[in-house]
Amino acid sequence: MEKTIEQNTYVLQEDEDLGTVKIADDVVAMIAGLAATEVEGVAAMAGNISNELMSKMGVKNLAKGVRVEVIGKRVKTYLALIVEYGYNIPAISQRVQEKVKSTVENMTGLEVSDVDIRIAGVSMQKDK
Repeated sequence: MEKTIEQNTYVLQEDEDLGTVKIADDVVAMIAGLAATEVEGVAAMAGNISNELMSKMGVKNLAKGVRVEVIGKRVKTYLALIVEYGYNIPAISQRVQEKVKSTVENMTGLEVSDVDIRIAGVSMQKDK
């Protein structure tokens, strides 16, 4: 049997005639994580120990290395990245911040106030 985890959801749109559109914070985190990994020089998202334990127990977490706080219509994102060796870390971080901000805002309609980045490691292997 699949385990379900309590999720916070936020109202994106309310219409008396059509209904309500809500989004879960995990979805916002997943969007942010996918946007970050699209930036050249980002090897992967870094998970923490609880993410690693959850994945071993069969609970899938597609927002690995991402934490979001949604307050009203504003989003704060916290990303843990592993960058590829040889890339300029400040330049990659700025591109990730811009990409995450624009992607989350375009897809959700929420305003991104912060994109905080922690470099958790450097990947020495060439996958490409």
